[in-house]
Amino acid sequence: MHVPWQEIPAETLDNLIEEFVTRDGTDYGETEIPLTTRVEQVRRQLRRGEAVVWFDETTESVSIFSRRQLQEMGLSPDSDG
Repeated sequence: MHVPWQEIPAETLDNLIEEFVTRDGTDYGETEIPLTTRVEQVRRQLRRGEAVVWFDETTESVSIFSRRQLQEMGLSPDSDG
C-alpha cells in the first residue's frame, strides 16, 4: 500500500531513508557518496514522485521503491494496494 511520504513524521522519514540508502546491496558505483548526499537524493526522488514509500501488509514492513520497481512487481504506485 502506498504511504504518502508527507504524512510520515519527519524523524521517522529520515530514519526510513537512511535505512534505505545504507541497506546491503545498494550500489552507488565506484565513487563513495556521503550518506547525507544519498539521503537528500532519495528525498528529492520522493518529492518528484519518482520514488514512493510502500507498506507491505504481508510482512508488515515499510520500504522505499522506485515507481519502476513497483510496476515490475505488478503493483501500482498510485494505489492503496
